[in-house]
Parts: sequence; structure tokens; C-alpha cells
Amino acid sequence: MTLRHADRIADALEELIFTGQFDDGDRLDEISLANHFGVSRTPIREALQRLVASGIAEQLPRRGVFVRQPGPVELMEMFETMAEIEAVCGRLAARRISEDALSDLEQSNARCRDAVAKGDSDAYYRENERFHHTIYAQSGNSYLASQAQRLHRRLQPFRRLQLRLRGRMAQSMAEHEDIVEALTAGNDERAATALRDHVGIQGEKFRHLMTELRTAAQ
Repeated sequence: MTLRHADRIADALEELIFTGQFDDGDRLDEISLANHFGVSRTPIREALQRLVASGIAEQLPRRGVFVRQPGPVELMEMFETMAEIEAVCGRLAARRISEDALSDLEQSNARCRDAVAKGDSDAYYRENERFHHTIYAQSGNSYLASQAQRLHRRLQPFRRLQLRLRGRMAQSMAEHEDIVEALTAGNDERAATALRDHVGIQGEKFRHLMTELRTAAQ
């Protein structure tokens, strides 16, 4: 129950930050947030740690947690790096992926299609996360997989929110299907290109999303 509260609160805080309700450098006070959300400080602490892990907040010793908004250049550089890491994971996975893992990807895609039909971007993102983590693991390179997971966590809020752009879930779904086809065929270059383009598009789309969110908040 506490974890669900923490995730819900972290999602809400991300949106408040992205819509300009909190500015870069603002302190995220545990007591004020606990009162705002009507919960104890425990889920607030867990939510803040998720924000710190994703890089949109930082914890300063004896001072607390503060909003840290990445600038547009830093954000695009992170997406560029993520796209290249995912491409390498896809290239290696196309050579090494197991039949069981391919089945797992197909099941993730089926659940993604269901989320698209329902217009549920958060449910889509949860399955999307499983989809990508399966590919990282199937690269057969544990160091690469750990680096991919680390940057994925850092970009989590940005990757989640960009799915709310009109038509993005359906587009992402088509990209997922191309990725699975390439992996199934063992076509390493096609898999690398498909994953690179899939993640690279997210960075571009997120810039548009940031503009839309800030406009709506005015």
C-alpha cells in the first residue's frame, strides 16, 4: 500500500514540476507535502527518493530535497545517449535472445495494445518498461544492461509523460512491433536502428510535451 501511495505521489510531483508549479531549486518539504497529499511522511520520503533517482530532484545533506530541472541540452544529450545504448542492446539481443524472452516481448506488446485501446498511458508505460528491460537482459552483457537500466531510471518521468502526446502511444506500439520482428528474425542492424529511432523520437516528442504542459498551466 505504501509503495502504491509513493508511486502515485511521485507521479503527481513530476507533473507539478513539469507544469511549473515547482521551480528549479525549490525545496520539496516533507511535512508540507504530507499535509497536501493527506499521507504520512513515509510515502513522501519514498516518492522523493524516486525523484532523486530519476534526476529531477537532488538531496543535499542536512538541507533536504530540491527540484533539479535538467536543461534542454542536458535532456537531449541524455536521450541521445539512451538511444545509442538501446541500439547496442538491440543489436546484441538479436543475436542472443531466447524463445522464452521473445514470448515475453509478445505478451508485453499484447498488454501495450490493450492499454492503447483504453487510452491508458500509465499502463502502457509500465508494460513498455518491462519490454525494454527484457531487451537489456537479453543483450547477454550484464554491464551494458546495468548501464541501460540506470539511464532508463533517470529518464523514466520523461519517457512516461511523452506518451500523453496525441497519437504517441499508437506510434510507439508500431515501433515495438518492428523491434520484435527484427529480434525474431535475428536481424541485428535492423533491431539496432529500430530501437535507436524509437528512443530518439521520445526526446523530440518530450520537448513538445513540455511546451504543452507549461501552456496548460498558465
